[in-house]
Amino acid sequence: MALSDEQIATLRSRGLGFLADEIEQQNTDTDAMWLIIVAVLVFFMQAGFAMLCAGLVRAKNTKNILLKNVLDACVGALGFWSIGYALSYGQAGGGNLFIGNTYFFLTNFEGNDTYQSWLFQFAFAATAATIVSGAVAERTKMAAYLCYSFFLTAFVYPVVVHWIWASAGWLSAFNAAPLLGTGLIDFAGCGVVHMVGGISAICGAYICGPRLGRYDADGNLVDIPGHSSTLQALGTFILWVGWYGFNPGSTLAVTGGLGAVAGKAACTTTLSGAAGAVGCLIIYKLWSHAFDLGQTLNGVLAGLVSITAGCSVVEPWAAVIIGLIGSFVYTALSELVKRKLKIDDVVDAFAVHCGGGMWGLIAASLFATTENHQAAYGVPPGTPYGAFMAPTGQGHQMFVCALVGILVIWAWVAGLMLPFFYAVNAVGWLRSPPEEEEAGMDISKHGGSAYPDYVVTASVPKSGNTVGVTAH
Repeated sequence: MALSDEQIATLRSRGLGFLADEIEQQNTDTDAMWLIIVAVLVFFMQAGFAMLCAGLVRAKNTKNILLKNVLDACVGALGFWSIGYALSYGQAGGGNLFIGNTYFFLTNFEGNDTYQSWLFQFAFAATAATIVSGAVAERTKMAAYLCYSFFLTAFVYPVVVHWIWASAGWLSAFNAAPLLGTGLIDFAGCGVVHMVGGISAICGAYICGPRLGRYDADGNLVDIPGHSSTLQALGTFILWVGWYGFNPGSTLAVTGGLGAVAGKAACTTTLSGAAGAVGCLIIYKLWSHAFDLGQTLNGVLAGLVSITAGCSVVEPWAAVIIGLIGSFVYTALSELVKRKLKIDDVVDAFAVHCGGGMWGLIAASLFATTENHQAAYGVPPGTPYGAFMAPTGQGHQMFVCALVGILVIWAWVAGLMLPFFYAVNAVGWLRSPPEEEEAGMDISKHGGSAYPDYVVTASVPKSGNTVGVTAH
């Protein structure tokens, strides 16, 4: 039985303090279990990223990308445990606007900070890290994976978390005096997680350079298809399942009326992902006259990313619009990056995550309703809300905060990750030698193919009798 704070106070006033204590403990335990369950769902997204990335690379690099996903989670856990959580949420003396300063190595917990809170926040940090890996797949040394996973989860990502999600953060909607009266509405991480990961991804792909054969002598794009559409589809559906921890779970609790907020977030998440998929299906059918599976799957992800900031503050009809526009944003950025900028982002991480993340922040600032804003954030009546939903001449505050958030996240992440990747490249830790890339990372670095029954064992004789089969 979950009661509100007012109902529990009434019990105490009537001399039923023992019952009030029992109900409060039950509420605490319920919220703790909710946070653990949704944290596991978010962490399960690592399996989705692993399957998606494995399907998008060639068979000769399967082991390499799978090991990368394992290391993202493991190195990210150590980075977030030792430093990252402290910089995100440590608030000694009331905290400061820029960075956290307590809880290093998870010591001296106090107030509302709990181990289940660390688990949930770590799962988000690991997601931000693994976004990068797919973008630089098939030509990156393992040392680079280790370095950026730690740097991102221990420092770059946590500072953005503190700005936007910690109650002391200067851009936080939870600040006692939020920017422009509202702060940045980023309920589940369009900016915090997806923009940070997407910007880091484009920085890494730019410095690393394209894969061998990605562009011909005239600079024209050469298609390098992944080896398994099955794994791509499986990975996308696993990620979709994980998003039900990502978005609804960001209520951080289900008692006190937050269960209804989580339910609405689950509904809008579903609709936006579906609209993004249909949008991309139509776009690429009109463009290439084919129903493209890979682009439709990326449309799902673009729609899911796009609703992440506003999942709790918009209505279902708005979620459909947000997901549909997200599919156009993804398509435009994907074509810009690979055809105009000549940057080889293997999994379209920048277009999906940064593109969807930026649009998602703007969308939340446009479509947030006052009722949903109050339910999700506990703000008093009269707090500014979405520009499209507010009376004429009002509602610009959320939109301005979204623009500020986009600009400062770009400046912070690109300002750190570009020099970082330059430095890693300068010491020879980033790009694998051409001969290793040509042979495939599995054979050159991991002791053999992920598909040993399909590795070339000999050349094909002139007689036409097949001695071995190649899996590329």
